[in-house]
Amino acid sequence: MKVLVTGGAGYIGSVTAKALEEAGHVPVILDSLLTGPQVFVRDRVFYEGEIADRPLLARIVEEHTDLDATIHMAARIVVPESVALPYEYYRDNVAKSLELFDQLERLGKPRVLFSSSASLYAVKPDFEVTEEDALAPGSPYARTKRMMEQVLEDMAVATELRAIILRYFNPIGSDPDLESGIYAKEPSHVLGQLVMAARGQKDAFTITGTDNPTRDGTGLRDYIHVWDVARAHVRAVEQFDEVIAAAAAPSVTMNIGTGSGVTVRELVAAFERVFGHEVPVREAPSRPGDVPGAFANVDKVHRLLGWRSELSLEEAIASALAWGEKRQEILGYE
Repeated sequence: MKVLVTGGAGYIGSVTAKALEEAGHVPVILDSLLTGPQVFVRDRVFYEGEIADRPLLARIVEEHTDLDATIHMAARIVVPESVALPYEYYRDNVAKSLELFDQLERLGKPRVLFSSSASLYAVKPDFEVTEEDALAPGSPYARTKRMMEQVLEDMAVATELRAIILRYFNPIGSDPDLESGIYAKEPSHVLGQLVMAARGQKDAFTITGTDNPTRDGTGLRDYIHVWDVARAHVRAVEQFDEVIAAAAAPSVTMNIGTGSGVTVRELVAAFERVFGHEVPVREAPSRPGDVPGAFANVDKVHRLLGWRSELSLEEAIASALAWGEKRQEILGYE
């Protein structure tokens, strides 16, 4: 198969491109390089540009008539930034994606696999959420993801477009060969922050929010190895038509997580076990847009896709630490 990957120079996009290759498929990368580093593209087929550039999309399809599906990962993703820059988030995540979806359908490439987010879910007392549970996106970032889900759902009813929507929980770690990982100099991801504190690049790791209604007051998340997330995308494009048929609908939404929740304090403890030393920690109030958290019920993705996560929290932490040692060699900065 040949698969267009928007945002393929990014963290999850580059790991997914590698997973596609390892499964015998060919990723075609489209990325504006707004945030993702070009070095992550490696020697893959690459187009630098905007997802809303209709002539560019037409050229990509003309040059790759055998494209089977599009994995749409290009997006701004930082919650506090979305609170400060809502226009940029709605423009880049929503308006540009509208152009992408419409053009793909017009070009006869209607299969879209969309990267959504577990940040959409309303808080539940037991924190376990199914795809049918109530939604309450708490930030402009999360609202852009929900809007794009609704766009896909509506377009799939009205046109030939078909959509599989994957609601990620919290991807962590790096690819197995340490060729890509978290690239921001100051990562917003919790594990990236922990690695920086462990390596002395920060004076402490900050736990933001200690008064959540969780078992220890800190936020609860479903931390999943990014390689498992990438494998889910491979399985979804390979079985795209079968999943749509089994769902008996033109679009289908599935959770991608481990099926268990870990608090930030528990994550720190697991990190220290893998790292072998304590990490300096301080506490701070929750940030704008933060939510107490959730973990995935994964029954639906197992039933429709036959997928489950395979890698442990400790394996994800170990790969993140290894990437922390490797990233300067690849990116040119720590």
